[in-house]
Amino acid sequence: MWRPPQRIQFEPKSGRVPTRAEAEASRLFSPVEVGPIALEQRSWVPAMVPWRATEDGFVTDAVVEWYARFAKGRPGAIVVEATGIRDIPSGPLLRIGDDRFIPGLQRLVEAVHAASGGHTRLLIQIIDFLNIRRRPVAKKYFERFLAITDSHRAALPGLNEAEIRAKLSDMKRDELATVLSERELESLEFGYRERVTDMDLPHVRELPQVLPGLFADAALRAQTAGFDGVELHYAHAYTMASFLSRKNTREDGYGGSLENRARLPLEVFREVRERTRPDFAVGCRFLADECIDGGSDADDAIYFGVQFAKAGMDFISTSRGGKFDDAKQPGVGGAAYPYTGPSGYECMPQFISDERGPFGRNVGATLGIRRAVHAEGLDTPVVCTGGVHNFEFAEQMLADGVCDIVGSARQTLADPDWFLKTKLGLGQSVRICEFTNYCEGLDQKHKTVTCQLWDKEGLDDPKVSRTADGKRRLNPPDWTPPQ
Repeated sequence: MWRPPQRIQFEPKSGRVPTRAEAEASRLFSPVEVGPIALEQRSWVPAMVPWRATEDGFVTDAVVEWYARFAKGRPGAIVVEATGIRDIPSGPLLRIGDDRFIPGLQRLVEAVHAASGGHTRLLIQIIDFLNIRRRPVAKKYFERFLAITDSHRAALPGLNEAEIRAKLSDMKRDELATVLSERELESLEFGYRERVTDMDLPHVRELPQVLPGLFADAALRAQTAGFDGVELHYAHAYTMASFLSRKNTREDGYGGSLENRARLPLEVFREVRERTRPDFAVGCRFLADECIDGGSDADDAIYFGVQFAKAGMDFISTSRGGKFDDAKQPGVGGAAYPYTGPSGYECMPQFISDERGPFGRNVGATLGIRRAVHAEGLDTPVVCTGGVHNFEFAEQMLADGVCDIVGSARQTLADPDWFLKTKLGLGQSVRICEFTNYCEGLDQKHKTVTCQLWDKEGLDDPKVSRTADGKRRLNPPDWTPPQ
C-alpha cells in the first residue's frame, strides 16, 4: 500500500473511558431509527471481506462463526461483507445471485440474531463489479489478448499480424508507448479492466437496463433469508461507484452531469424499494470523495447524498477513496488492487501518516453531506466510519453532528466486544487497534483476514478454529462479561 511521504507516526489511544452510567447516558448508546428498523445503539460494523466463503460463494461454518463472534459484542448493526448479485464465478466471496444461496445466508442470519440475543440488526451489502483480469506475461498478451488494429498496422507497416505481434513482444516500454493506445498499455502493465464507459461492449452498454433487476432480485433473496435490510454498494472501485464518478462520460443519459450520473443509482434504489417489504431497510454506501485526479469530490457527494435522501433511502453511509485509478502496479500474474494507491490510503489510513493523521479523515466531508441533507428538511441517518477506535472519538462525532451512527471496522476486528465493554463501564479492558493494516495486507493477498493482536492466542487449544495452514486462529478469543 502507498504511504504518505511525511512518515509521521500516530499512536491510537483509549481516550476518556466512561463509567457505566456515563456510557448508558451517552449519544453512542442511545437508540436510533433507521427507516423501518430500530437500532438499540448508534454503533455500526461496516462490511469487511474476511475471505471465508467457498470458491462458489456459499456460506461456510467459518463465515457463520465470524459474524456470530462480532454479534456477541452486541453492536447496533452489522453489515455482512460485499456479496455479489450475479451468479458468476468470483472466488471465495459471498454471492446472492441465485436462490440456492438463500439457505446458507439464512443460517448466517439466525446465528447472528442468536449470538447477539436479538440485540443486533443484520444487513448485507450487495455489489456488482465489472471484469478485471490479472496482469499477463508480455509475450502471452501480444500473442493472445491484443486485438491488432489499423493503428498498429500503420505504426508497423509491411508486417503481417503474426509479425506485428512478434515485433511488439520485442519492444521496450518507451517504444510500446508510441504504438499502443493508453488502454492497451494499461492492459499489458496492469491487466485488462472494464469501465462503465466501454460503450462498445454490449453488456456494459446495457447495464442501466440490467442492474436494477439484479439488485432487486438480490435484495428479495436477502429479505427471504431474514436480513433486516440491504446496503447497496455504491462505493470504491466497483460498478455503481463508477456511474457516480466524474470520470463517467457516458452519453446515453447515464453519465456526464451530476443528474445523469445519479440516475442509475437512483433507479436501482427505486426498484429495490418497490420490490421489498416496507419493514425492510434499504440504504447505500457511497464515497464522500473519490480522492483521485479528475474524480468526484466532496461537493459531488453532497449532491448525491441529498438526492439519495430525497429518494427515501433509509440510511446513507460514507466512505472515501479505494480506486483502481491510482492503484499500485501488480506483479505478473497478480490483479490490480484498488487500495494500494493514495486513494486506497484515504480509505484505510494507517498509523504512519501525514499531518492529518489516520483518524477521522472522512469527518469533514461527511459533515457537509449531513448538513446538506438536514438543510432540505430531511433526517436520513448518516453513517460515518474511518479510524474510530474509542468511545471519546465516537461520542465527539455524534456531538459535532458529523453523523447519526458511528461505524468502526478495524477496531471492531481488533476487539469485537469493545462496544459492550464500553457500555458496561469496562472500557479500560478494550483491545485497541494499532492501525498497522496487518488485516488489510491479508485482504490484499486474498488470504483469510485476522488481526495480529489475537490471531496467535490459544493455538494450543484443540477447540480453536485455525486457518488452513494452522498458523493463525480464525476468530478472536471469547470474552465473558463479569457477573
